Amino acid sequence: MKKTLASIVVLAFLGFGCHKENHTTSEKVLRFKLKFDPDQIRLDNLGNPSGELPANHAAQTPDFHAMSAHFIELVPDEFTAYKAGAFVYKGEEVPADNPNPFNFTTAIDFEKAIVVDEGEVFLEVPISEVAAGTYRHIRVSVTYQNYDVKYNLLNLPVIGQLNQQNGTVASFVGYNTYIEKLRIRDKEMDVSDFKLQGFWGFETNLNAPYSAYNQISSGQAPTNSTTVVNPFPNAPIPQGSCVVSGSFEQPLVITGQEKEAIEITLSMSINNSFEWEDLNGNGEWDIDAQAPATSEPVVDMGLRGLKALVD
Repeated sequence: MKKTLASIVVLAFLGFGCHKENHTTSEKVLRFKLKFDPDQIRLDNLGNPSGELPANHAAQTPDFHAMSAHFIELVPDEFTAYKAGAFVYKGEEVPADNPNPFNFTTAIDFEKAIVVDEGEVFLEVPISEVAAGTYRHIRVSVTYQNYDVKYNLLNLPVIGQLNQQNGTVASFVGYNTYIEKLRIRDKEMDVSDFKLQGFWGFETNLNAPYSAYNQISSGQAPTNSTTVVNPFPNAPIPQGSCVVSGSFEQPLVITGQEKEAIEITLSMSINNSFEWEDLNGNGEWDIDAQAPATSEPVVDMGLRGLKALVD
């Protein structure tokens, strides 16, 4: 079962730590929460503003429900190499043997992932277990997202088409994920397999009186099509992973002498983060009910930026 309460405490001194349970409530903590911001600037892979879409593409801003991250890394400066910062959390993994172009031999264990809604506590880490220092940036390995989108359902028998319907997407943008069962909204699908970045499940949420015909389906975005925002060229991120890099609005200073908890909000840009090939140029996502293979393909589900806000 996926963990929905951030009760895990992870030791973090410039590397991956081990779990620690039952820390005393008197300990001062770093507390991480999530925010999904539709108005936050939309960035490209290099961290540049990206308002324009590629030719024959369209996008929309989803209605976000929840998200999961595989690790959180505090980063002193823009020259700090990937995985050379201070890790405050790393999720569970399992061995993997699925063929892939990136030589991944492990996968995220989705059954043990922490999935939270906006504003919920994702993680609490005792400050005493975080290396003292000044952290100007942060990396978050985004793995799973759940949100609603709009679409048109075409070529329905008798009906013809239903426009501007709601549906729920469960998207996986982590480097490699083992998924046993996936509940998208109300329905559940059996996966029992490893899935690389770009796998998605979709559940229709048709308007009455057609709700009895709701169905689920799945697909896979093309390799390396997911946007992974990294504005720091001196610290590249490996291909095939969705490690979003961003900055603190003000540097996070850890002294080890803190008198109160520090709350960090990870503000994610969801500005037009769901992107597809717009084959007919109408700017809307079209799904063919009778020939799903001819539906407009999803190409990008990557978050479009990260800011860390300290309270």
